[in-house]
Amino acid sequence: MGTFFLTLAGAGMEMVAVLYPGHIDRTMKAAAPAAVVAAMIYSIGDISGAHLNPVVTTAFAVRRAFQWRCVPIYWLAQISGALLAGLILRALFGTIASGGASVAHITHGRAVIIEVLVTTLLLFVILNTAHKQSLIGTEAALAVGATLFACGLLAGEWTTASMNPARSLGPAIVGGHFEDLWVFVVGPFAGCAVALGVITILRPGANDDEAKAAQGGD
Repeated sequence: MGTFFLTLAGAGMEMVAVLYPGHIDRTMKAAAPAAVVAAMIYSIGDISGAHLNPVVTTAFAVRRAFQWRCVPIYWLAQISGALLAGLILRALFGTIASGGASVAHITHGRAVIIEVLVTTLLLFVILNTAHKQSLIGTEAALAVGATLFACGLLAGEWTTASMNPARSLGPAIVGGHFEDLWVFVVGPFAGCAVALGVITILRPGANDDEAKAAQGGD
């Protein structure tokens, strides 16, 4: 459900911006998915951890704060949610803006680097706030939402600032636009690896707070 609404907001805003030129700017495009993610963390974080992103799920599993056997289930749920959002957007708006698919507006090499950088920042914030779950609690939603908003402002015009393979995969499959898709799979997972390297230096092992944040409860 969380990834469904995230994709609906992110991809939907890209389509609406084309339908109504001049009414939707980059600030709005960045704010919509950021607000949805913050809302999802507040509302369903205690149920599932509100990962919404295969990269986040993988990072928690590598940190041993989340069980590997649950990773495929979460990936399937995330991709299914993104696919459903893509299908609904296609039914509503057709093929406008490539169905809201993530698009690289610069060379693929530069786009990958940008996705690596913004995903590293996002994962760095998510993992650090999770490590202090008992102190921060659901207020982590503000930090994560603000980071997504900043990343959208920084990188949105170049790569649509996906940072999320599921969000990119859903609309790409529905619309049949696979030209840039590898950028939004390789970039986020590479950013995940970088973030894990940094966080391992700062916080070598996951604590009970991380596990609680990742799993959504005790």
